[in-house]
Parts: sequence; C-alpha cells; structure tokens
Amino acid sequence: MTTSQPTRETAGPLSHRHRWAALSVLVGAVLLLAVDGTVLYLAVPSLTRELAPTAIEILWIGDIYSLALAGLLVTAGNLADRFGRKRVLLIGTAAFGLASALAAFSPTAGVLVLARLLLGIAGATIMPSTLSLIRTLFPDPRERTRAIAVWSAGSGGGIALGPLVGGALLEHYWWGSVFLINVPIVVVFLIAGAFLLPESRDPNPGRFDVLSAGLSMAAIVPLVYAVKHAVGSGIDAQVAVAAAVGVVSGVLFVRRQRRTADPLIDVTLFRNGAFTGAVLASFIAVFALMGLLFFFSQYLQLVRGFSPLRAGFAEMPATLASIVVVAAVGVVVRRLGQGRAVAAALAVAALGLALVAVAEPLPQYWWLGLTLVPVGLGVGLALTLTVDSVLSAVPPDKAGSASAISETAYELGAALGIAILGSLVTVAYRGFLPAGPIPAEARDSLASAARVLAPESDLADAAREAFTGAMQVTSLAAAGVTAIAAVIAWRTIPSGKD
Repeated sequence: MTTSQPTRETAGPLSHRHRWAALSVLVGAVLLLAVDGTVLYLAVPSLTRELAPTAIEILWIGDIYSLALAGLLVTAGNLADRFGRKRVLLIGTAAFGLASALAAFSPTAGVLVLARLLLGIAGATIMPSTLSLIRTLFPDPRERTRAIAVWSAGSGGGIALGPLVGGALLEHYWWGSVFLINVPIVVVFLIAGAFLLPESRDPNPGRFDVLSAGLSMAAIVPLVYAVKHAVGSGIDAQVAVAAAVGVVSGVLFVRRQRRTADPLIDVTLFRNGAFTGAVLASFIAVFALMGLLFFFSQYLQLVRGFSPLRAGFAEMPATLASIVVVAAVGVVVRRLGQGRAVAAALAVAALGLALVAVAEPLPQYWWLGLTLVPVGLGVGLALTLTVDSVLSAVPPDKAGSASAISETAYELGAALGIAILGSLVTVAYRGFLPAGPIPAEARDSLASAARVLAPESDLADAAREAFTGAMQVTSLAAAGVTAIAAVIAWRTIPSGKD
C-alpha cells in the first residue's frame, strides 16, 4: 500500500471558516441520501395506486437501491481515490439528481425500478467521497473527530427526517414529490460544492483491477439479496444459491487482494486491531439499531395508532440525542480515550435498548421517548468514533477505500439487522398470539392483522399485545448484541489519545 501524501488542487491550506463551510456541503449530501433511503416507504401505497406494480416489482422498488449501494461502495471508493474525490462526488450528485427526476415522473413500475437502481449507483459514489474528503479537510485529529460527529448527526438526522418529509409532501402532493424534492437540493449542492470542496486523490493509484471490482460486487450483492429474500419469502433455493455465490466470490476476492500488486482494498488493514475492532463494532451497532428501528415505526403506527408524521416526530428523541454528540465527543474522548469511549457509548446504547423493552407496554409515550435518548446518544457517539478510528488507521491517500469499507459494514449491518431481528419479531409475534379463531392472515404479521380484524375487537387487541411482546423480545436481543459490541470495542480499539 502506498503511503505518499494526497494531492490537493487548492491554493494553500484552507481557512477554519472554509473547512466548516465545506463540511456543511458534505453533511447536506449524506443527509440527502439518508432521507432518500427512508422516504420511499410512506409513498408505496400512493405509487401502488398510480402505477399498479406487481408484488415482485414492489419488492424490487424497495430493494434495488440498497443492493446497488452496498455492492458498489468498495469500487466507488477506489475510483474516488483514483480520479479525485471531489470530481466523483459532484458527478455522482448530478447523477443522483437526474435519477430522482426520472423516479418522480416514472410512467411505469419498471421505469421506477430502473430509476431506483440509478439512485443506488449514484449514492455509492457519494458516501465514501464525503468521508474521505473529511479526512482531507481536517488533518487535525481532534477537529476531525468533531467533523465526523457532525457528519454522523446528518446521517442519523436524515433517517429520522425521511418519514417527516415524506409525510408532509404526501399530504399535499403526488407520490413523485418525494423524489422531485431532491432536484433543487442537488442543484444547490453542486454550486456550493464546486466552490467550497477541495480536490484530493491518491497520487499513485496503480492499475484499476476490473476483476476485483466484479468480485466485490459478486460477493456483496448476492449476500444482501439472500438476506432480503429470506425475510420476504423464506429460505428456499434462491437464498441458498445467492448465499453460495456471495461466499465463494468473497473468498476469491480476498485471495486476489492478497496477491495482486494493486488491490482494490488493502485487506492487510484488518491485521490492525483498531481498524478491525472499529469496523466490527460499527457493524454490530448498526445491526442492532436499524433492526429495531425498522419495526419500531410499525409499532408506533399499528400499536399506538400514530400517523406516519406523528410516528416520525416520536422517533426524534434519538435523533436529537445523536446531535448532542457533536458537543460532547471531544470531552468524552479526552476523558476516556478512543477505545473506552466507544465501549462506554455502546454500553449506554445497550442500556437504552433494554429500557425501551420496559417502556413499550406502558400507556404513556413519554417514558418511551425518554428511553430513546440514551439509544441515540450512545449509538451516535459510537458510530462517530468508530468511523474516526477507521479513517485514522490509514494514510490519507487511501481514505476513499477505508471509507468504503466503513460504509459497506454500515449497509451490511443495516440489511442483516432488519432481516435477522425482523425474523425474530415475526417469530415472537406468532408465538405470543393466543390460540383460537384468529385468521391465518392475521397470524402472518400485525400489518396483515390490521387489515382483516376490526380495530376495536378483542382479536385486534390480542394482536397488538402480541406485537408489543415481540418488540420487547427484540429490544432485549438488540441490547445484548450491542453489549457484545461494547466488549469488542473495549478489547480491540486502543484508548490512547489522538
């Protein structure tokens, strides 16, 4: 791996004000992606009425974005190192705007699937470029930690803002508005980014390995697809074949990276305990958080009867707490050191998840809202510091590749969390349902029960109680997984100060 310094096509070092103005552009980009990842779910009923997609098309509309995003992150990070992070970021953002316009005015479900594919491809070029540009903008470790905290708050805030933005738009406009809103934001970003962002790249990137790029996609995409298909349709031959293709491709990819002179990613980075521990702790934390929050929104709407917009507001305590991390991260790291700070943050998140299980059956929402505060605070701090650890473990010229590894771990953690913890919710829900004359469709899921059962009936009450019990079990499981991540961080990430 080359250790030479990156080139920067700017005249001299950037001022403090310029650096933070540039950061605002990067945060806007990741905020846009995070909102786009969650806003679609509210629009599905409306677009279904307009486009009449088949069940398969509905699945692909939802899944193809994350499949393309996860599969291309490693390749996109390498391309950003090679051709310039600013250039790749601006090109990807422009493509994201064009794909958003195509999605908004899609005449058929097939065109919408294509638009979502293009959005995922464009998004893959944006995510690693934002992180690697932060590595260039903020060479000072303490200042970089605060910058990553702001970046993380933007990502978390976008996840929470998605339902709020989508709910507000869908109350007044057609379903395509949730995509069309991206276009003016992209225009502003392109203008600001062209003036504010510095250019940086790996000055000695070597030969681009097309076979490695193909193997990386062949490893990740089938695995993510297998998990999603197993949740939606159960374990079948498609799951087995996809998983096998992913595993074999992954083994071949790692072997090739060890042997080639110009690897797509430097797998020897995983010999660094801090790097490996940070990636693993981040993966597990996202696994637990996204697996729970994906079904937490259903719980708020179907059990507590919140509207989508109100449910979005009800999840805000976690987001607001993650924003507080921006002010607290420097103090925490100085007091505890990097590794202990990550472990403590994950322990706080685990405690919060356990308290969520206690508060879910309580009639007052406020108790539940309070339990979300330690969850948001702990996960926000942990993700900030694990991303910082990943970027700090590599030379600046490899920031794009390291960022791609971090983002791939995030995407895989989210996909597996939703799949595995989602399966636990389903199994527990069915187990908690009482024996008796409950329709088979109502036993499938609470959403199905809400369609076939009278809202005020005893059977509907039993279904809501069963789902609440399932959410309690899942919250405790998420708490246990997060506690394991805390132990991993404690043992692998050094606590020395930057």
